Amino acid sequence: QVQLVESGGGLVQAGGSLRLSCVASGRSYGVNIMAWFRQAPGKEREFVAAVTWSGGSVNDAKYADSVKGRFTIFRDNAKRTTYLQMSSLKAEDTAVYYCAAGRGPWYLAASLTYDYWGQGTQVTVSA
Repeated sequence: QVQLVESGGGLVQAGGSLRLSCVASGRSYGVNIMAWFRQAPGKEREFVAAVTWSGGSVNDAKYADSVKGRFTIFRDNAKRTTYLQMSSLKAEDTAVYYCAAGRGPWYLAASLTYDYWGQGTQVTVSA
């Protein structure tokens, strides 16, 4: 029932920055978790970041150790948009990035927490 569309991916040099966005549409009653995952060729999909909220207030944000301190997730509920600000990018960050929506409380880093997924946006970091 919910459609998610990611954008903002591209090519960037190591040390640079990108900002991804995920716009939701359709029925999303009860959704209170948005997350970003990523998947590189030949690798499993991995958790990147998630944000939860109650009403208009953010309750919690969680990050994978590999991106903590470099990436920031934030949410504009009025615009139904979730962002991932990526800084100090490394070659190992190269992957297709997916946004996901779900309902909590659940384990935020688990794919099964999320009911809806976008099609992904490619991020390529050149060393």
